[in-house]
Amino acid sequence: MIRITIIAVGKLKEKYFLAAGEEYEKRLSRFCKLNIIEIEPEKLPDKPSDAQIEAAKNAEGKKILQKIPSDASVCALCIEGKLVDSPTLAERIDREATGGAGHRIYIIGGSYGLSDEVKARSDERMSMSPMTFPHKLARIMLLEQIYRAFMILGGGTYHK
Repeated sequence: MIRITIIAVGKLKEKYFLAAGEEYEKRLSRFCKLNIIEIEPEKLPDKPSDAQIEAAKNAEGKKILQKIPSDASVCALCIEGKLVDSPTLAERIDREATGGAGHRIYIIGGSYGLSDEVKARSDERMSMSPMTFPHKLARIMLLEQIYRAFMILGGGTYHK
């Protein structure tokens, strides 16, 4: 069974995000060993300077990098990543499950994104959309897309 890990900066606190996350975690338990690692975001002032933002991203990046095993395939979710449709995501998960490391890691940064070091460590960069979404919502969207990918792979009726 493929292992999928989501490393995310920040915790889900809102009841509606928690409920959605729990639902997709339950659904995914049939298909993969899912692990979600939450990284504490760096504290920033209300109006941070560019240097403060960069320092925070770098500090968060170091925490993220410590959580990545060397044998995993890593995908960073970032704005400059490639747009991927659901069938392509399914193909990538299938390829990883059948011929790859068997461990796929997705990384979601905080409000200001990911450090260059994390992006450089990634095997792939993926964008969810040209639109901007809150990172907490991005986590739920990613969970849904991973579930959809497994439904595609299994020939389920969920994907239309």
